[in-house]
Amino acid sequence: QVQVVESGGGLVQPGGSLRLSCAASGSIFSIVHMAWFRQAPGKDRELVARVLWSVGSAGSTDYADSVKGRFTISRNDAKNTVYLQMNGLKPEDTAVYYCNIRGYRTPFENLDAWGQGTQVTVSS
Repeated sequence: QVQVVESGGGLVQPGGSLRLSCAASGSIFSIVHMAWFRQAPGKDRELVARVLWSVGSAGSTDYADSVKGRFTISRNDAKNTVYLQMNGLKPEDTAVYYCNIRGYRTPFENLDAWGQGTQVTVSS
């Protein structure tokens, strides 16, 4: 089994900052990416940011257009942990944020696991 645990959500005023953390543990052979998604009420889940782990593309990042320049994703390889630094938060960033890990449990078994989600609310 693989456990994915997020932390760091909360209530913040517009323009404020939050840092989310996500740690993956358990049966992990290799990681392809770790990513943050979010889902606002009545909307589909959307990709916020991701960072690649694989050799050759390690460290590459992708961001949703709506968060470019405000959010930064980073990782700690040794701890299988990813962070999302969110600056300049806006009310439209309000959502449940989910961490996702993709890779392999064994050389032959895919891994695609999600955390339980952490609420981020941006409001005055």
